[in-house]
Amino acid sequence: MIIYRYIAYQVLIGFIISTAVLLPLFSFFDLLDQLDDVGRGTYRVIDAFTYTAMLLPRRFIQIAPFVALLGTVIALGKLAVNSELIALRVAGLSPLRISFAPLTIGILLLFSVAILEQFIAPQLQQKAITYRAVALEKSAELGKDLGIWTRNENNILRIGQMLHAQKAADIEILHLNKAGFLLTHTRAQFADIMDNDVWELSNVIIRTFSEDQVSATHLDSLSWPSFLNPEDILTLTKPPESLSPLELVRHVEFLRSTGQDADSYALALWRKAGSALMTIAMLLLSIPFVFGSIRTGLGNKLVFAALIGLAVYLLDQIIANAGLILHLNPALIALVPGLVMIFLANIWLRRTF
Repeated sequence: MIIYRYIAYQVLIGFIISTAVLLPLFSFFDLLDQLDDVGRGTYRVIDAFTYTAMLLPRRFIQIAPFVALLGTVIALGKLAVNSELIALRVAGLSPLRISFAPLTIGILLLFSVAILEQFIAPQLQQKAITYRAVALEKSAELGKDLGIWTRNENNILRIGQMLHAQKAADIEILHLNKAGFLLTHTRAQFADIMDNDVWELSNVIIRTFSEDQVSATHLDSLSWPSFLNPEDILTLTKPPESLSPLELVRHVEFLRSTGQDADSYALALWRKAGSALMTIAMLLLSIPFVFGSIRTGLGNKLVFAALIGLAVYLLDQIIANAGLILHLNPALIALVPGLVMIFLANIWLRRTF
């Protein structure tokens, strides 16, 4: 038990060291990207640092698999270099028993990532996006001059600009019949979004299309029962990766129920599960990596592990983007890389032990 705690402590220290190296490195690239916007609107250097700091939990989640890989290699590699692994083997501890400690710390890492993913990282990332948009004097929109588009079975809605959570500007509503033909086109200058999902439109022009003519009606105000609530609107303006798992599940269901493309949000949801599989794969991979090369210097192990981590990261990104373009199954795209790495790590484990 004492030996088990000692190995677990060394692995935990390894995780801390790898986090202390990787997290500032990735955050530095974020900061460089933000510094390009300094001077636009009211965006200052302090805003760039604040935005980068608010993204730290998200970056930690993204690098968790490689924290697991490098952290375990650092810990077990240090034990190997100091001949402590050999002493443990001589004392009768099998590689399998020695590997229980890294796996236990890895489970704690996954638990920490799950908490960050659901309760901390999404909220901070969304606040960071809003904070940056306000400083740059930008509105929440899905593309320049395009606005926010969504629909249900019989209506297409465009929101030109979200002034704040309860007020929108430049609203267009296209009402279609069951055959898909346009019946009415409603345009409003502003919309006040009420708590009961009713929108109070102001300065409204309604164009009605019949077989032989188009008629227009102007109204000062109009109550419209929206199929969107304020929470749905805010979700539409957020990048998929910034949403928590529960938000993604709900939004994917909403998009699919209204006949919209949900692939990017479904992929973001499944990639969260895929990241957990990849973390497990990196843990399994690191164990035979160290035991299979005890005589190799720790520096060489770390370089090799870093190259493996970088290659896996790039390959995972390529597969995700290519799969999205080719409209492949999101679950397949997200889970296959982790499952393949677990399979390869298992083969290496069997050959090593």
